[in-house]
Amino acid sequence: MSAHPVARTLRGFSQALARTLVSEDAAHARGLLQGIDPRVKLVGMMALVVASALSHRVDTLLELLAVGVGLAMMSRVSLWSLARRVWLVAFVFSFMIAAPAMFLTPGVVVWRWGWLAATAPGVHTAALLVLRVEAAVTLSTLLVLTTPWMWLLKALRTLWVPVEVIALLAMTHRYVVLLAETANQMFESRQSRMVGRVKGREQRHMMINTGGVLLSKTMAMGDEVYMAMLARGFRGEVRLLAEFRMKGRDWLMGAALLMLAVAAVVAGR
Repeated sequence: MSAHPVARTLRGFSQALARTLVSEDAAHARGLLQGIDPRVKLVGMMALVVASALSHRVDTLLELLAVGVGLAMMSRVSLWSLARRVWLVAFVFSFMIAAPAMFLTPGVVVWRWGWLAATAPGVHTAALLVLRVEAAVTLSTLLVLTTPWMWLLKALRTLWVPVEVIALLAMTHRYVVLLAETANQMFESRQSRMVGRVKGREQRHMMINTGGVLLSKTMAMGDEVYMAMLARGFRGEVRLLAEFRMKGRDWLMGAALLMLAVAAVVAGR
């Protein structure tokens, strides 16, 4: 029997999530951003993301994107991986949203195809939206790729993010891969015990049953994990053996990122 579409989807989802865990290797590489205090990276990169969202100039957004590319190169983050997994996806989704603006915004027509006419203000608006998304996604992705997940959660907690949010992020990151892999194994186990093709009605019945079992397993696993964490003293606080200590390069990097963000906001008006 050929693989069920849902099984293929779950397998692809599981593999994608596994790659995100493998990408934590980049967080321990010897690069520029990896050696910076996580709190500094969090504040500085988020300031650049806000600056990109507030910018109204294409050249400023291009400069912010160039800053992201430069930081990626100095942090030994693969540009090919960014292009394939981040830039291409962000471009497709943002362009789908921005494309109507090219034809609905009134102004001087710069391109016409049949009854469709793209205007200069529309193209400018679409370019702004796409570049904002690309710059923001690049900078936020660099923050995640160059910082171990638990360090990032601790940095969020030191910036007074509520404990409930930290606990939710920690649990989601830890067990979404496990649940996806469990669903994939359930489909493979079912298929390995079947001979021949299964009719569409039986496939839908199997999918519904598997979804119910997965839901019950999810609820049971959630209770077990929560009780195990409580038994080990977890109260929502992220505790690490390594404590954060600001050094001279951290202060310099933080000041540089904040000054760059302020300059981008001023220049992007």
